[in-house]
Amino acid sequence: MRQHERGGKLNRYTQIIERIFLARHTPGAREVSFDREDLVSAAQALGVSLPKNIGDVVYTFRYRSALPEAIRALAPEGTSWIIRPAGRGRYRFVASEVALITPSEAMVETKLPDATPGVIARYALSDEQALLARIRYNRLVDIFTGVTCYSLQSHLRTTVPGLGQVETDEVYVGVDRRGVQYVFPVQAKGGRDRVSIVQIEQDAAMCAAKFPLLVRRPIAAQFMEADLIDLFDFEDGDDGIALVSEKHYRLVPPDEVTDADLEAYRLRQP
Repeated sequence: MRQHERGGKLNRYTQIIERIFLARHTPGAREVSFDREDLVSAAQALGVSLPKNIGDVVYTFRYRSALPEAIRALAPEGTSWIIRPAGRGRYRFVASEVALITPSEAMVETKLPDATPGVIARYALSDEQALLARIRYNRLVDIFTGVTCYSLQSHLRTTVPGLGQVETDEVYVGVDRRGVQYVFPVQAKGGRDRVSIVQIEQDAAMCAAKFPLLVRRPIAAQFMEADLIDLFDFEDGDDGIALVSEKHYRLVPPDEVTDADLEAYRLRQP
């Protein structure tokens, strides 16, 4: 898509989402509900076109672009607006203290010998697919969590009570040395997309509904550079989903993992 086309689409989406929010927001509100029909009504009132996939308007402001300033300015102090699902075709703006999960620039890197087959690295079709492939072939979920893991399903799309349809990029299951079994839903982001707390919450809810006997640990993955992967894992906390840890893994040819690197890794705190 050419730059002016992207800008035109975003401008239309901005007008639509801003009209919906401002029409429904009340002073001091921490939640603002709307549904798919509101998207259609707002577009008609503004005289602008909607995409065939109406949900792309919501997706854009969840993961790709900031909400309009007119909306951001009305967030209660110390919060940002996120858009959560509220059932089939229903959504709500929620004032949240955590909105986007962003990589730490100060995090130390760990070099790993890159085990990605050359033919896979060459023909991966998108940032997301390339990232999922590198995670899978390098067993990064195992390394990151310390649990022996297996890919159960890619692009799991299912319906969760109270949320509606959710989609998870990949689901791993695993077992540790004590026999405890886990489920690790993975959200992978590349390019302009960003990791949203909404997707992590949805993954946790999906696991609770579909895998109630397994320990659930949602994982987010982000390309920082072509060979540098940032991984986050989360668990249920007292105030909702909480970030547990973050690691940066640099995939390199085997001979670039030096003796000095190995000595430094031995001295690191676990």
